[in-house]
Amino acid sequence: MEQPKHQHISFAGFLITLLGAILFSTKAIFVKLAFSHTKIDPVTLLTLRMLFSLPFYIVAAWLGSKKESVISITGKQWFYIILLGILGYYLSSLFDFIGLQYISAGLERLILFLYPTFAVLINMFVFKTKLSKLQIIALLLTYAGIGIAYYGELRIDIGNPQFYFGSFMVFLCAVTYSFYLVGTGRIVPKVGVTRYTAYAMLAATAGVFIHFMATRSIGNISFTPAVIGYSTALAIVATVLPSFMISNGMKKIGSNNVVIITSIGPVSTIIQAHFVLGEAIFAEQVIGTLLVLVGVLLIGRKAASNSSTKL
Repeated sequence: MEQPKHQHISFAGFLITLLGAILFSTKAIFVKLAFSHTKIDPVTLLTLRMLFSLPFYIVAAWLGSKKESVISITGKQWFYIILLGILGYYLSSLFDFIGLQYISAGLERLILFLYPTFAVLINMFVFKTKLSKLQIIALLLTYAGIGIAYYGELRIDIGNPQFYFGSFMVFLCAVTYSFYLVGTGRIVPKVGVTRYTAYAMLAATAGVFIHFMATRSIGNISFTPAVIGYSTALAIVATVLPSFMISNGMKKIGSNNVVIITSIGPVSTIIQAHFVLGEAIFAEQVIGTLLVLVGVLLIGRKAASNSSTKL
């Protein structure tokens, strides 16, 4: 199935994608709080996140198989679902959690949001998808904003001895997530959003559990109220809800538009990190944030315009 060159942007698709991006941005906050208030390690925290998410995806997979049973899933599609799930929610999450031990939540989100560039390049060079003028302008604005904010963050955090290692881990997260994003945008229309999201997350959960069992012991997990609380928040607020929202957004408006709209993530994380974690907000962040907001609002204005013409 060929993806249209310029996919129509619905206002509902814009809103659900925006909300999903904001919920996803809470992940770094919960992870930093968990590392600060408990002695949990990244692999164990990721395992608990997926464990508490698992019931929701099992139910979603069952409901999706009934609702979308008219669409058969081929062996090749199963392969891509499993592969994308492992890339998007096992490897990328693992790299992200490791990186968050060494860099701030604000910087993590800025590095992570290099993934729209990778995703757009994949779409352009592999799938021959053309960008509209609006998408090009929005990308330029959002990445100018992210670049300015990143420079300011880099100047502040450079004294951290593990700064570059943490940054590299989050960079790897951005690379693996971009492949997940592009693949999701192309396979969701073929297999259905509910089943795809559920099965991809189940595949990722299996990968996380295998990693945990090979390197950790269940008996060593301390199930304190703080550990359970942060793991539950990561599972529901920062994983289950936004994963379905983003997948639905890709189905409604296409992966190129999704990666631009989700550029609001760094803005959301920086604000949350300031008020919840006490991280500083400085001039470069403010300037960068404004540019990112302008880029996202350009997409939103187009979405609203498209929606009004259909009424």
